[in-house]
Formats: sequence, C-alpha cells, structure tokens
Amino acid sequence: MKFNRKIYGYECDVYGHLNNANYLHLYEEARSEALENMGMSIGKLSEEGIHIYLTEINLTFKIGLPVGEKVVIDTRMIKTTRATSIWKQEIFNSAGDLCNIVIVKGVFIKAGKPFRISKELFEDYKKFIQPD
Repeated sequence: MKFNRKIYGYECDVYGHLNNANYLHLYEEARSEALENMGMSIGKLSEEGIHIYLTEINLTFKIGLPVGEKVVIDTRMIKTTRATSIWKQEIFNSAGDLCNIVIVKGVFIKAGKPFRISKELFEDYKKFIQPD
C-alpha cells in the first residue's frame, strides 16, 4: 500500500535531512494507514483487546531525505502467523529512488501477553500478504 508524505523542517537534523529517529515515525504512520485500509485499524484491534507490539526493527539507509522532499512509502506485510507478522516498508523520493528500507517484526498481544489471533481474523489478515 502506498502512503504519500512530505518531509518537514522540524523532522530534520542539523544537516537538513530527515533525522534517523523520524524514519520510525514515518513508517509507523504508513503501517497504521495500511492496517486501516485492511479494515484492521489499531482502534478496531484495541476494541477487541488486541495490540501489536514491535519486537524487531531493521533499518537500511540508502539516500538521505532533505527537507521538503515528497516521499512515497510502500508498505506490505510479507509474512504472518496467528501470533506474529513481518512487514517490509520502503521509502522512495520524488525521483523514484529507493532511500530507505525497514523490516519490522511484530507480535500480537492480549492482556499483556503474546496471543494467537482467531482463525477468522487470521484468514482476513493473511489475505494481505505480499511475499518479497
């Protein structure tokens, strides 16, 4: 799923590029939007007492993103089980160059403990898998 975003000055470091910590903000926005588009918004899952906690994040930096750059964040789930999911996200600049890649692993949590989602929810969720 594609998510469009502009890089603002307050997100940048002293060099005028997106601060490394703010890549996580962009990726979180795009994943939240993707979950919403899947009909599984964070709010909807929370109503059922289900949360997704991130357990691993692996960022690969390729090209810096300057202030004012308009980016596209491609978000896709590449693997899931009833207990976990793995997402791959990529940021492209306005020229279409790949600037950053992240692999994010998450676990479903309920009542503060790892949890296996229902078979029905899993069937809906896995329809969105786009293998690498």
